[in-house]
Amino acid sequence: MTSAAAPAFTETLAASAPPVVLDGGLSNELEAAGHDLSDDLWSARLLADRPEAIVAAHLAYYEAGASVATTSSYQATFEGFAHRGIGHDRAAELIALSVELGREAARRAEAKAPGRPLWVAASAGPYGAMLADGSEYRGRYGLSVTELERFHRPRLEVLAAARPDVLALETVPDTDEARALVRAVRGLGVPAWLSYTVAGDRTRAGQPLEEAFAVAAASDEIVAVGVNCCAPEDADRAVAVAARVTGKPVVVYPNSGEEWDAGARAWRGRPTFSAERVAGWRQAGARLIGGCCRVGPGAITELAARAR
Repeated sequence: MTSAAAPAFTETLAASAPPVVLDGGLSNELEAAGHDLSDDLWSARLLADRPEAIVAAHLAYYEAGASVATTSSYQATFEGFAHRGIGHDRAAELIALSVELGREAARRAEAKAPGRPLWVAASAGPYGAMLADGSEYRGRYGLSVTELERFHRPRLEVLAAARPDVLALETVPDTDEARALVRAVRGLGVPAWLSYTVAGDRTRAGQPLEEAFAVAAASDEIVAVGVNCCAPEDADRAVAVAARVTGKPVVVYPNSGEEWDAGARAWRGRPTFSAERVAGWRQAGARLIGGCCRVGPGAITELAARAR
């Protein structure tokens, strides 16, 4: 547990209290501070090169009103580090370090403003994030559920051993990968949330959301389900479906509303994220609410005020 005074994460989810406020996009906060993330490891590169920058980014979100910092391990995989010449043992140290950096930010935030529960969510991105080619927004990698489980389990074991408050199984594009992740977290002793990236009323791979959320309905390890890294409009529709299908608390943290052009490696369009959406999400069953790509500390401050 991040703070000795903080209640267990799952206990807070079950309480009839205001929703838990998540952070926003870690990458855009790092880029705003001048860090170049145009690398296949994305923010995970800074685990080795500039760990203090990651602490500062987490701290900015805690100070903005977030109660959860999501670690820089989204794109941190043994395979990805190996492509950079980093061996297995060092890669495991860096993956575990992502959790400790979140904890360090929580300690600093608590020292400045004690009394607020703060947690760390260990991020595990999809297989496509390791490929660094935008395929996490398509899914259907040509791998079986068993092969995907084999890919995810070693990293999840390292993250779980680092004792985060929750595992964030995020930006999942299809039901095959969701099934693999549900299997991969069994027996790790750490609760997890499962969030899909969606388009309209379907996963990025085209499965109906009812089918997608049902994958996690019977899993004791999965304590919340929902969506992230999608348009706010799509998140509006998905929250009620997730609550109805699973009966679990819902997690929702969409992008700014701009769209990622993987070929140009640039964001297009205009932002549509608004803290005014919080009331609708809460009414539909959301207990974990935040932002993803391009949602910065300022937006989280507004969201936190609405979530009280």
